[in-house]
Amino acid sequence: MAAIVHRPARFGTWIVVTVAEDGIVPLQNRVTPTGEIVADPGRGLMMGNRGCLHGQGRALGTSRWRSRLWICCVLDWKGVRRDPMPPGRWTALFFLDEATALAAGHRPCAYCRRQDFRDFAEAWRVARRLAQRPRADEMDAVLHRERVDRLRRQVTYHAAAGELPDGVMIRAGGRTGLLLAGRLRPWSFGGYGGPAEALAPGAVEVLTPRPTVAVIAAGYRPLVHPTALPPDGQAPPGVRAHAYRGAW
Repeated sequence: MAAIVHRPARFGTWIVVTVAEDGIVPLQNRVTPTGEIVADPGRGLMMGNRGCLHGQGRALGTSRWRSRLWICCVLDWKGVRRDPMPPGRWTALFFLDEATALAAGHRPCAYCRRQDFRDFAEAWRVARRLAQRPRADEMDAVLHRERVDRLRRQVTYHAAAGELPDGVMIRAGGRTGLLLAGRLRPWSFGGYGGPAEALAPGAVEVLTPRPTVAVIAAGYRPLVHPTALPPDGQAPPGVRAHAYRGAW
């Protein structure tokens, strides 16, 4: 089997692998806000990894991480084209946007997203009232305790929507989506649905880990897919709009 990278005309990337002369199927490397890794042809604007999760035939095993370093990276890095699943090395994971990656437990990469990493670490320092910015491994240790439990399930919690910052992922009324201006924008692999849904009074289930919610509340602005933006294309103050920058 040979990996083929398709560059779409507009947003994101579509990584597929040939399986027959007359058909193709997506690789199992798309990540949902709940942290699940599934196969879907939807386009994503960010990538990342958790170590090597695949084996022969590019199939994922039972493990969903190999280290506590869960990073979120840009798609286009100096024009390099990479195999999404090199044998024994790493498994490229793809996200709709940064808000999705953060909800799944990832953080900005310190290499290809140096400034975003520094901004994230500084907001972490502010949120925790630390004397200096934390190192990556210090944040990873805290994040790992807050993103999965001992049974390897995603850790969630409940809070009033009015107490949460824009840019976090929530579940309410059976729908999963992005919280913006007190409303839920339904999430999908293709983007955010509309119109935005007004939230009923009461608590919502928060998918984004507590430490990351605190980082966002302290000033870090997640990148969101353009489908989350209002008709004028202007991002609300608490988030940033993704700019398409190519694909692997």
